[in-house]
Amino acid sequence: MFRAGKNPERYAIWIFILFRFFACCSAARAQDVVFVANTSVPASSISASDLHAIFTGEKTRFPDGSHAVPVILKGGPAHEVFLKNYCGEGPSEFRAQWRKAIFTGQGSMPPSFDSEAALIEYVSVTSGAVGYVSHLSPHQGVKVITVLK
Repeated sequence: MFRAGKNPERYAIWIFILFRFFACCSAARAQDVVFVANTSVPASSISASDLHAIFTGEKTRFPDGSHAVPVILKGGPAHEVFLKNYCGEGPSEFRAQWRKAIFTGQGSMPPSFDSEAALIEYVSVTSGAVGYVSHLSPHQGVKVITVLK
């Protein structure tokens, strides 16, 4: 059996560091997002800048000219990763930006869902819809869109 030896505090610190390392690694993998679109969307990839423009209301069309319907989650790890990595904003900044667009008549808030399953269901039946889910979430009935950096 392993003993902590003369310095149990040092042993405890190393155990804590290892635990945090493995926890962070698994959390990061669980929070990766996958972009999904209705099968009517012709594109199989999209640039990060076009994706940002669609989800922030700057654009209403995909690069090929087809209509884009952004769909978001109401919250959760996938939503936070999406906002941080693809919009460069936190939840409150994202909502504030959309409220401004609504107030000035320049747009309407994207449909939002409590669960990834509900988002997938909506995307699967809505022409032009594009959304995001955790890579761990099942996404049958929709196509995966690759984001080009």
